[in-house]
Amino acid sequence: MGKKILVVDDDPAFVRLVERVLTQKGYEVLSAGSGEEGLRLLFAHRPDMVLLDVVMPRMDGWQTCSRIRDISDIPIIMLTGKQKSEEDIVRGLDCGADDYLIKPVRSRELVARVRAMLRRAELPPSPEVERGITYSDDFLTVDIAQRKVIVNGERVKLTPTEFRLLALLMQNAGRILTHKQLLEGVWGWEYIDDLDYVRIYIWHLRQKIEPDPTQPKYVITEPGVGYYFHKAN
Repeated sequence: MGKKILVVDDDPAFVRLVERVLTQKGYEVLSAGSGEEGLRLLFAHRPDMVLLDVVMPRMDGWQTCSRIRDISDIPIIMLTGKQKSEEDIVRGLDCGADDYLIKPVRSRELVARVRAMLRRAELPPSPEVERGITYSDDFLTVDIAQRKVIVNGERVKLTPTEFRLLALLMQNAGRILTHKQLLEGVWGWEYIDDLDYVRIYIWHLRQKIEPDPTQPKYVITEPGVGYYFHKAN
C-alpha cells in the first residue's frame, strides 16, 4: 500500500471524492469527520500527511492544525470553501500549515500538491544541513543542522516550510534568489507560478526572526527580482 493520507473533513461527499481520487493514485486514505476524530487517527495510524478542512463544528481546522503541530511535523494542507485571502493563509501559517487549497479543488491540482508535499518530506538532508551551516549575532542564532532558531534569547519554532525557506536563503547568503528559484527550491516545480507564496512566506518569516519586520536586516528584498539573506554581523 502507498503513503497514508489522513483526510479530516465533515463533508462526506467531499471525503468520498478525495478518497476516490487519491486511492486511484495508489495512496491509502484514512478519513475523519471531526478534528477530535482526526487526532485519534493521527495517533493510531501515523499517516504521512494530513488534508484538513478549516470549517468544522466544535474543533475547527485551525485548532486541529495547532494540536497536530504540537506533536508532529507531518505535512498539512488546509482545505476550505471560503474565498482565499491573505489573512486566511497567514492564519494557517500561524497554526503550522504547509499549504492551502480552495474547494472545489481540481483532482489534478490536488494530486500534484499531495505528490509535491510528500516528495519534499522525503528529501534527504540538504547540503546546508550536511555542512552544518550556522549564523549567530547578538539577536539571531540559526543552526541548520540542529534545526534551531533563537531570536533575542528565545527559541522560535518554524514550520518545515519556513525552515526550508530560511535554510535556502542562508545557503546562498548574499546572493539574490529570484521568486522562481525560491519556489522551485522550497515548494517544487508544481508551485512555479504561485509567486504570492514567496511574498507571504517571506512576510511571515520576517515576523518571527526580524527585530523590526517593517525594516528587515536579515531577509532583504531586491525589488522586482527576489530576496537574499544578509549577514548582519
